[in-house]
Amino acid sequence: MKTLLIAAAGVAISLSGAAWAGGDVAAGEKAFKKCKACHTIANGDEVIVKGGKTGPNLFGVVGRQPGTYEGFKYSKSLVAFGEAEPAWTEELIAEYIEDPKEFLQEHLDDSGAKSKMTFKLKKGGEDVAAYLASLTAE
Repeated sequence: MKTLLIAAAGVAISLSGAAWAGGDVAAGEKAFKKCKACHTIANGDEVIVKGGKTGPNLFGVVGRQPGTYEGFKYSKSLVAFGEAEPAWTEELIAEYIEDPKEFLQEHLDDSGAKSKMTFKLKKGGEDVAAYLASLTAE
């Protein structure tokens, strides 16, 4: 029975990952133009997308612990989320950018949770997440 449960969990994880693997990197790069008002993407001195500094640098965000980019002051709620969640995934990013405040309220089970990010991307979050996932250190 234990083996069957482990196998079922593996199938569920691989299927859920396949749904997110469908994010379109090119469409995400185009949609990111809305994000660059607040966010830059830079790998050291290499600037990939020159953007604002209101939000943190998003290079390597997939796989990074939420609320930990050095030099950026996050909301207490996002820091608390990061303490509970070891890493941003494409799925979490797509969900977060759809409605950051609602995301934190749901994940923290706290109706008072807030995010400094007020922008909501209602469509294409999976594409932006796929684009961000494509920008990681090698």
